[in-house]
Amino acid sequence: MAKKLLILGGTTEAAALARAATARFGDDLAVTTSLAGRTERPGPIPGQVRIGGFGGPAGLAAYLEQHRFDWLIDATHPFAARISAEARQACEAAAVPRLLLLRPLWRRHPLDRWIEVDDMNAAAGIVARIGRRALLTIGAGEIACFSAVAGVRFLVRLVDPPRRPLPLRFCEVVVGRGPFELADERHLIARHAINVLVCKASGGAATEAKLVAAREFSLPVVMLRRPPPEPGDLVQTVEEALDWVAEARASPEAKRVS
Repeated sequence: MAKKLLILGGTTEAAALARAATARFGDDLAVTTSLAGRTERPGPIPGQVRIGGFGGPAGLAAYLEQHRFDWLIDATHPFAARISAEARQACEAAAVPRLLLLRPLWRRHPLDRWIEVDDMNAAAGIVARIGRRALLTIGAGEIACFSAVAGVRFLVRLVDPPRRPLPLRFCEVVVGRGPFELADERHLIARHAINVLVCKASGGAATEAKLVAAREFSLPVVMLRRPPPEPGDLVQTVEEALDWVAEARASPEAKRVS
């Protein structure tokens, strides 16, 4: 009988993991990817796809037990702290081995002008002091933190068009899904006369081009620091995650949760 892997997804890495796991293990591994449902048009993902929440750690633990999953890989966004915490709690309750696939942080270049902050309210408090045209690439969830900012025109990049007007005094929306090319990021910054970038320390290659473009234009970058990762097994690449599964398949007792 095939082993069963649940991937908590919604990221480029999660989709790549589903493709790679299907290619490497074939019919010997049944892959299910769970999406939160925040993106309206997710890209194609091999295997089974589940959309929607679980109802907290207890709900996820029940789902793992009901469907008899052998392993869970948390490949959610580095800022999905609540989901990762619930995954850890659920796997502990259901005794299901868990791996965190966490993309590496961006490396700071000597010419980068990063201003790192611990929360989005701090970012909102800084942006008006250093720029008048800001590129906002933080997702939809925390845009309201910038609602009181005056004197700044925001260019907001989102994966999906907003369903209602954004709570910003002056803004324009561009819709796009990574990966983004460096030439396109240069054009975006120049066309809109951007003089400050606001983003999260998400890491990964898909959105790194905006940092390179900001460096070339000598723009300040207000960057939200990552929350600390959940404890447990952690890898940074899809290949390492596949090796973890292969090791678990070969020695299931080595990955058993006590």
